Amino acid sequence: MKSITINGSQRESVGKKATKALRNAGQVPCVLYGGDKPVHFSAEELAFSNLVYTPNAHTVVIALENGDKFNAILQDIQFHPVTDKILHIDFYQLFEDKEIAMDIPVVFVGNSRGVKNGGVLRKNRRSLRVKALPANLPDFIEADITPLKIGSKLYITTLENDAYKFLHPDNTVVCLVRRSRAAIVEDDDEEEAESATAEGAEATPAAEATQE
Repeated sequence: MKSITINGSQRESVGKKATKALRNAGQVPCVLYGGDKPVHFSAEELAFSNLVYTPNAHTVVIALENGDKFNAILQDIQFHPVTDKILHIDFYQLFEDKEIAMDIPVVFVGNSRGVKNGGVLRKNRRSLRVKALPANLPDFIEADITPLKIGSKLYITTLENDAYKFLHPDNTVVCLVRRSRAAIVEDDDEEEAESATAEGAEATPAAEATQE
């Protein structure tokens, strides 16, 4: 998984007054959990743009000015209810030998036969929660919709991978193709028609032989 580096400064004071002063200076107060003790730090708000305002999943390298570095993931974020400015961010520290749970975006690929016939693709899950060692966390989960006919569903079991495990029930529907008013004859009807045509073609030589 791709990583983003956040350059920050360790916070000496974590009181309300100090936190307000940081925000007024364009800094975002943050806390890193998961280690021996919480690490309080701050960083410029612009430093988080590629991490927060994107559908992609990333790990984070928190680099503090004292030389300390921590591998982490974004755990929680708070926005101002009116301005949408970032108020606070919580991170969780990663360890190479410890599994972590994370939401991973789903990328839909392929051309569904059902959609070609006028069906509508409904994406029930745009992200899926997985558990894995940090080195095995994927950038995204690929869901191939090619086999889907009208009325077909793609279940999470189709996407299973040895590198990580899903934290969802086996009957979770990732996407499905729904029938629409504009939908034309469905695949099964087409296959029956093709089969009938083939049978007719096989019967023709016999008929010709009888006439001779």
